[in-house]
Amino acid sequence: MTPSFEPTRSFCYQFGRYTVLPEIEAMPQVKQGAEFRMVDLVQEVLDRHLTVEQQQVPVKKANSDRTERLHSIVKFFASFITKETDLFVRVRPGIYRAHTADEIAAAEGDISDAQIEDAAIADGDVEAIEFDGWVYAFSFPALVRESAPFPIKVGMTTGSVEDRVNTQCRSSASFDNPVILGRWQVRRVGPTEKAVHNTLKARGKWRENVPGLEWFDTTVAEVQAIIDFVTAE
Repeated sequence: MTPSFEPTRSFCYQFGRYTVLPEIEAMPQVKQGAEFRMVDLVQEVLDRHLTVEQQQVPVKKANSDRTERLHSIVKFFASFITKETDLFVRVRPGIYRAHTADEIAAAEGDISDAQIEDAAIADGDVEAIEFDGWVYAFSFPALVRESAPFPIKVGMTTGSVEDRVNTQCRSSASFDNPVILGRWQVRRVGPTEKAVHNTLKARGKWRENVPGLEWFDTTVAEVQAIIDFVTAE
């Protein structure tokens, strides 16, 4: 799936996640287990879908007057998403390979049913979106503010909120224990989480250029109010 071209960071993310990485996964040399340089293969996909002029378009950084070339932002998101999702094995800086069958089998042995459901919801599976679950909010002690917005991660899970948050923080370079600020049990957890994200994005609260997804400059009260509104019958 290739999104319609727009000179925005949102387009760069969508293009990196849903066009670049799937096409890299499907490349014969990658499927055969060969090592590859990420930026080279990203550039191949860029050249297939975008003109040189489109790739060179300057895109404004979030909360800044500085700009970056669109192709550089796509390459950043491709590498970032690969790291966050463990899509490929990092052999050394910039060099990756596909997971072997044994690695995939070993990883599958550690996957819970709740994590499978979470992944299905995140991918928009038509059956999975009907699951009940939890929308949660967490942050780190150093970021918490009493009477002002601060960075809050808003996510969802069909299992244990504690397990989900701890799993996310173990995979990132965090130097403090997370603080769960709120949890809300809802029906159709996927669409509910998406409604919260879209509302906060529309209000300009999304923190785009940070080491993690789904972070917003908000408050627990604001998240609570959005959930109350979208779940009201």
